[in-house]
Amino acid sequence: MSDLTHFDEAGNARMVDVSDKLQTERIAVARGSVYMAPVTLALIKERGVKKGDVLSVAQLAGIMGAKRTPDLIPLCHPLALTSVKVQLSLDATRNAVDIEATCKLKGQTGVEMEALTAVSVAALTVYDMVKAADKTMRIGDIRLVHKSGGKSGTFESA
Repeated sequence: MSDLTHFDEAGNARMVDVSDKLQTERIAVARGSVYMAPVTLALIKERGVKKGDVLSVAQLAGIMGAKRTPDLIPLCHPLALTSVKVQLSLDATRNAVDIEATCKLKGQTGVEMEALTAVSVAALTVYDMVKAADKTMRIGDIRLVHKSGGKSGTFESA
């Protein structure tokens, strides 16, 4: 377990000590999708959902989710995020709502978990708002697509 930083020598969980790390600009981008029936996607597009504007509500939920990440993931550091952007778009060819979240800060640890949480919470919000219309929805493809800053440098997914 020596390569896993969230465990001590005895295998006990711990929050990583980042006090000796340099502060650098850290950026993370995550993406995911909610797949649904074409009629459900049309309902969202036409703003015909009784609960309200699905994309706007999910966007706000994603931003809030990023800010609450350390409350949800036990070993995440509470971070002073400087920017959270969540974008949702409709893809009629794949019958999907696509979600992208970008989180940014200047600090000693990365923001990957915040970006992934933003996408996840936004996807769950889309699901919640239209679940009465479509029981076949599927949330998927949630992944980190970019990270920069810190000692490990830049990562871009293939």
